[in-house]
Amino acid sequence: MEYRPLGRSPLAVAPLAFGGNVFGWSVDEKRSFELLDAFVDAGFNLIDTADVYSAWAPGNRGGESETIIGRWLRASGKRDRVVIATKVAKWAEQPGLSPVNIRQAVEGSLRRLQVDCIDLYQAHEDDASVPLAETLGAFGRLIEEGKVRAIGASNYTADRFEEALQVSARHGLPRYETLQPEYNLVRRAGYERSLEPLVRREQVGVISYYALASGFLTGKYRSEADLAKSATRGASVRKYLDARGLGILAALDRVAAAHGASPAQVALAWLMARPGLTAPIAGATSVAQLRELMGAVDLRLTPDEIATIDQASAE
Repeated sequence: MEYRPLGRSPLAVAPLAFGGNVFGWSVDEKRSFELLDAFVDAGFNLIDTADVYSAWAPGNRGGESETIIGRWLRASGKRDRVVIATKVAKWAEQPGLSPVNIRQAVEGSLRRLQVDCIDLYQAHEDDASVPLAETLGAFGRLIEEGKVRAIGASNYTADRFEEALQVSARHGLPRYETLQPEYNLVRRAGYERSLEPLVRREQVGVISYYALASGFLTGKYRSEADLAKSATRGASVRKYLDARGLGILAALDRVAAAHGASPAQVALAWLMARPGLTAPIAGATSVAQLRELMGAVDLRLTPDEIATIDQASAE
C-alpha cells in the first residue's frame, strides 16, 4: 500500500479515505463495525468524520458518527492503525470557530471518539466573524496540549485559505496542513482554477469530498427513471443528467471496460492520479461496495486514458 503525507505533518495515509457520514445514518452500528474492520484490515487508515454527523437523520442530534467510531476503536483495539480526522464549526449545537467553541467542541469529540488525541482536526467551514489568528491560536493550544496532532480546513475559498497560511507564518502558529474541498469529475473548476495551484505550491494535503458526486459517477443514474433508485441520492444527482454528465459516464465506461473495472473505480483512480491530491473520500453501506471502491487503489490509468477522461469532463 502506498502511503502519502498529509501536507508537512507527520501523518501519512493510504490514498482512499472512508467517509464516516454514513455511520448512524444509512448504516447501523453493527454494519459500521464491519465496514471499518474491512477498510483497516485491507491496509487503509484514514477515517473522516465530523461532530455534526449525522444530525440530519430523523431521530439524530449530531455526534452519532463519532460515537460509533469511538465504540469501534474501543472494541477493535485498532487505534494505532488509523488516522482519525474530525471537524468543528458546522454543528448547530456548537457552531463556528471561536476559541471558546473550538475548546468545547474538541472535548466533546474526544469523549465520543474515546481517544486522547485527534490526528487531524479540521475547520469544517470558514468563520469570517472570528479573526484567523484567534482560530489558529486556539488550534495551536490544542496541539501544544497533545489533544490534536495536525489541523486542516474544509470549504475555504482560495483567498481565505491563503490568508490563513499567511497568518500562521506571520504569527508563528500551526498552519492548516490539509484542505478538504468538493472535487470530482463533474465538479472540477472550483478546485482546479484557484485551490489546486495554491495547495501544490504550499505542499498542503488534499482530501476531497463527494468523490463520486453523490453516486452519479458509479453509473447507477443514467436517466430520470434511475433517480428513483435512491430516496436520498436521486434528487441530488438530477443536475448531472445532461450531455456533459452522460459523456463523462461514457468515458468512464470505456476505460472501465479496458481494465475489467467499474466506473466508480475509474473515477476514484482518476482522482488518486491527480498531482497534489492525497486521498479522495468515499463512503459505502456494504462491505461488498466498499471492496469495490478499495479496488481503485490497484487501478493504474494510462496517460491516454486520463486524457480521455479529462476531455470528457472538461468545464
